[in-house]
Amino acid sequence: MTSSPAVSLTPEPPRLEIRNLRRFFDGRAVVDDVSLHIQAGQVTCLLGPSGCGKSTTLRMIAGVEMQDSGEIYVDGKLVCDTVYRVPPERREIGLMFQDFALFPHLSVAENVAFGLKGPRDQKRARVEELLRRVSLIQYIDEFPHQLSGGEQQRVALARAIAPRPRIMLMDEPFSGLDNRLRDGIRDETLSLLKEENTAVLLVTHEPEEAMRMADEVALMRGGKIVQQGAPYNVYTRPVDKAAVAFFSDINVLNARVKGALVATPFGEFLAPGHADGTRVEIVFRPQHVRIDFDRNGSGPLPTPSDGVPARATVVRARFLGNESLIEFRTDFDGGILTATVPNVFLPEAGRVLWLTVPRKRCFVFPV
Repeated sequence: MTSSPAVSLTPEPPRLEIRNLRRFFDGRAVVDDVSLHIQAGQVTCLLGPSGCGKSTTLRMIAGVEMQDSGEIYVDGKLVCDTVYRVPPERREIGLMFQDFALFPHLSVAENVAFGLKGPRDQKRARVEELLRRVSLIQYIDEFPHQLSGGEQQRVALARAIAPRPRIMLMDEPFSGLDNRLRDGIRDETLSLLKEENTAVLLVTHEPEEAMRMADEVALMRGGKIVQQGAPYNVYTRPVDKAAVAFFSDINVLNARVKGALVATPFGEFLAPGHADGTRVEIVFRPQHVRIDFDRNGSGPLPTPSDGVPARATVVRARFLGNESLIEFRTDFDGGILTATVPNVFLPEAGRVLWLTVPRKRCFVFPV
C-alpha cells in the first residue's frame, strides 16, 4: 500500500507585494507608508484624486523611480529595497499608459513583437495569437497611424501582454478613449489579463472604472491608502465623509450629539461612541432619498428604519438623461438636500413633498 503524497499547506506568496513604500519630493511625502499585495489573476485599483501618489507608486514598482524606504516583492522574492535593486527590464512587469507609445515606424506585428525573445517563428506565432484575441489580425501589417484610437489601444495591450509579464501596471490607460469605446475595451482587456493569470495594478481617478474592473480597491489620499477592500465594501462601508464623496454626490446634515442622539429632519439618529456636545456629520447619497409622490405625507408612516418623514419644498429639478435631480429646502432648518430618481420626474418649484432616508444608508462621522 502506497501512501498519498503530502499536500503542502503553505499558501502561495502574493504575485506582487509592497511594504511600507515612501517617496519624498522637496521634503514632502508624496507616497507615505503604502503597503498592499496582489495575487496572480487579481485586479487591484489604486483609486484617488490627481496628485495623491498613485502614479509615483506605480513608477516605483516598475523600477523607473526609487523609493526612499520600503520593499517590493514579486512572488515572494525581493526585487527592490533601498540597497538591492533588480533592473526594471528583469522584473517581468508590463506597463500600459494613457499614451499608447506605439512605435510609428514599426508595423502592428513589429510593435507587438518588440519585447519578445526567441526564434522568429515562435515570436510570429505569439503575435498572431494575441492579435486574433484582440480582433486585430487583419491589421497585422498596418502601421499605427492607420488605426483608430481604440485599435491602437488594443495593439498596446497585445504588446504589453506578449512577453507574458507576471504583473501588469496600468496608469489611466483608458482615459483617452471615446466613451463609446471605453467600456468594451476595458472588458476586453480585463478578460485577456485574467486568462493570462496576470496580477494587475490599475491606477485611476474614476470610481466607475475601479468598480467595474477591480477585485479590490485601494482608496488613496494624500500619499496614503485610507481604505482597502472589495469594491462593494469600500462603497457601502466608507471610512469617512471624503470616502463617501469620492464615489458619488452626497448630502450632509450637521448636528451635535446629545444623549447619544442627534436631531435631524428625519428624526433622531443614534450616534454611539460620540460624547455629548460632539459635532457630527450625517452623510447620505442622493439616490437613497425617498420621495413621497402620492400621499404627500398623509398615508401610513414609513417603518422606523426609514426615519421620520421630512417636509420639504422643491427648489428646482433637472433631467440628466438616465435620472432626474431634485433640490429641496427642508422645513426643519432650511437646509438644501438633493435627491435623484430614475427617468423623468420634474416637479415644479414650490411644490411640497415628504422625504425619508433609510437609516442603514446614512453614515455618521465626527467633524
